[in-house]
Amino acid sequence: QVQLVESGGGSVQAGGSLRLSCAASEYTTSASCVGWFRQAPGKERQGVAAIYPGGGSTYYSDSVKGRFTISQDNAKNTVYLQMNSLKPEDAAMYYCAAEPLCPDYGDIYYGMSNWGKGTQVTVSS
Repeated sequence: QVQLVESGGGSVQAGGSLRLSCAASEYTTSASCVGWFRQAPGKERQGVAAIYPGGGSTYYSDSVKGRFTISQDNAKNTVYLQMNSLKPEDAAMYYCAAEPLCPDYGDIYYGMSNWGKGTQVTVSS
């Protein structure tokens, strides 16, 4: 069974940075689309960033564009989300999701079938 394990969450003050990691098993991140999503209490799950295989196209939600960066280390089968200039509204549970052999949809793909259990991010003002 495909497993995704997130790590790197924590508590930071506004303006701080965190780097989330998503380690994948059973398939290679180089051949999969991988995305980061977040969900705050009482709110819908929101796509934050995605990276696609092949050319490595990346997509971001407008709310994080310019502050967050998604990247991958294929040798480690790991995808990262570097989060800078964090704001209180970025606080949420962050989930990694992946879909093997998916095409580039030109945006964050919400239909990924494999999900991690999440890592909590707290941002204090």
